Amino acid sequence: MFRKNKEVIDNETQTFDDSNVREIIVERRSGFNFSEVIIIMIIAIMFGFLLGNIVNFVVFDGKNSNNDDLDELVSTYDNIVNNYYKDVDKEELIDAGIKGMINYLDDPYATYFSDEASDEFNDELAGTYEGIGVEIMLRDNIISVSKVFDNSPASKAGLKVNDILIKVNDESVLDKALSDVVSMISGDNSKNEVKLTVKRDDKELDFNVNKKKVDIPVVNSEIFENNGKKIGYIRIDVFSLNCYEQFNKELKSLEKKNIDGLVIDVRDNPGGYLSQVKNILCLFLDKKHVLYQLDTKGKKEKIYGTKKSIDRSYPVSVIIDDDSASASEILASAFKESYGSRIVGINSYGKGTVQSASDLKSGDTIKYTVQKWLTPDGNWVNEKGVVPTDRVENVLKEGEALTKDNDVMLKTAISVVSE
Repeated sequence: MFRKNKEVIDNETQTFDDSNVREIIVERRSGFNFSEVIIIMIIAIMFGFLLGNIVNFVVFDGKNSNNDDLDELVSTYDNIVNNYYKDVDKEELIDAGIKGMINYLDDPYATYFSDEASDEFNDELAGTYEGIGVEIMLRDNIISVSKVFDNSPASKAGLKVNDILIKVNDESVLDKALSDVVSMISGDNSKNEVKLTVKRDDKELDFNVNKKKVDIPVVNSEIFENNGKKIGYIRIDVFSLNCYEQFNKELKSLEKKNIDGLVIDVRDNPGGYLSQVKNILCLFLDKKHVLYQLDTKGKKEKIYGTKKSIDRSYPVSVIIDDDSASASEILASAFKESYGSRIVGINSYGKGTVQSASDLKSGDTIKYTVQKWLTPDGNWVNEKGVVPTDRVENVLKEGEALTKDNDVMLKTAISVVSE
């Protein structure tokens, strides 16, 4: 439930830029000092910054382009390739041309990335990656397992939380950078089967683990007791393609335990697929209720729930913070304006646009803004954020970690659905 700092590894370069965290999501905090603990999910490259968007996918086929409009562009390309005094890398020249068009848009969410990065972007949004299914952390020069994903190769092999990693493929990891260890386990050059040697209860154990596509858990739940009531709690980390499936599973599990209310936590959630947040909202709002609106060049369309009726009527509160963006804000505003929920926390990020990611024939991807989205009542939260009904902020002392006991936002959200 409470996450530690996450470092993003870009190839072999460790990247951490706190100044960009609001626009490019590269790390998430919950009270841990960055120098005290570093956690890295075993993923070759985590493109978390690309998830700060609501994304629809289309495939570009060039059918809508006018060849006359492109004559000058093609002519310029030919002139440079044939007449420039130095050899020109044609692929890089085309990349530069595409980047130039993306930069022209002056769109903070427009991005162009090449084949390899595109594959990783797609994997990230799909909620899967090629690996063994663990998170590891570095503390006091010791690398240990901090999480083992359910039904993952690591789980099936027998790895456990708190196992201390000693060797990878019989090579010592002592004094190695965390990024190097990640590369040894899940990098492109690593074998399909990886041998991990760990220390557990003063014993050294060897595990042979096969890499495969692993579902990234993005939803977790639990139950709190308050005022004699059972309150379900669901946290959503990101709206990846497997988010709705995981959410629905956790929700049904909670409802089997006869919850009296529900708290949905989207703090630090940078967004993701529009379809996923829509599917989640359709579990609570029927055809009579507006989920959100889309504004395409001034033409507005109201998006309604898909079911004739919904039998869920228990109170729901949503926790947000200033890193809850895009799809998270759609969810919060729909619950606020259409379900009548109380929203707890501070103003959200304020991103009211929808991006389209287009796969080019080359395998590269371009992403740019195609629409505005509005709340059910027609409000645009861009650069404003969703305003909570119950403004509450966690204020931690220096070095203090966020826990269930000092999480005022969580306590308030539980309280308002227990009344």
